[in-house]
Amino acid sequence: MLEELLNHLAEGGGWGAAISAPVDEKMVTVATQPLFDAGWKHTVDGRWIRWRSPTGDAGVQFDAFTAQHPSHNLATWTVWAGPGPDRPTWAVTASPHTPSSLLADLSEALAHKTGTRHPQTGTPERRTSLVTSPPVTPAVAATPAASRTR
Repeated sequence: MLEELLNHLAEGGGWGAAISAPVDEKMVTVATQPLFDAGWKHTVDGRWIRWRSPTGDAGVQFDAFTAQHPSHNLATWTVWAGPGPDRPTWAVTASPHTPSSLLADLSEALAHKTGTRHPQTGTPERRTSLVTSPPVTPAVAATPAASRTR
């Protein structure tokens, strides 16, 4: 996700859009098309629209209320992975001024390239090999010594 974000920022794509323009249905559709293409389902819960991965461990959340108040510059979009948008392992938030092309790139990366990382619990297992008997030395066949007779 970070690589996708940095690549998009380096290319400068989409930042020329009008800042005062409110988020509309077309912008939401463009931003989330990769999720739809990947088979993600969406739900509407009051002011939020949420797209969740088929495994439920990642998603995108759009806050329609904050989208209609662009002057407040609040988090309108949340891209997340983990147990849920309220308890993410990681999350990226975006304002209503974020270009839909950047959101579409992040959606694409989320749908096809990421997953959650599960922290390791405890210490890694170490395997120790204990030798209970000395290693076997290969047997060498003894050949009779040649003798000289006079």
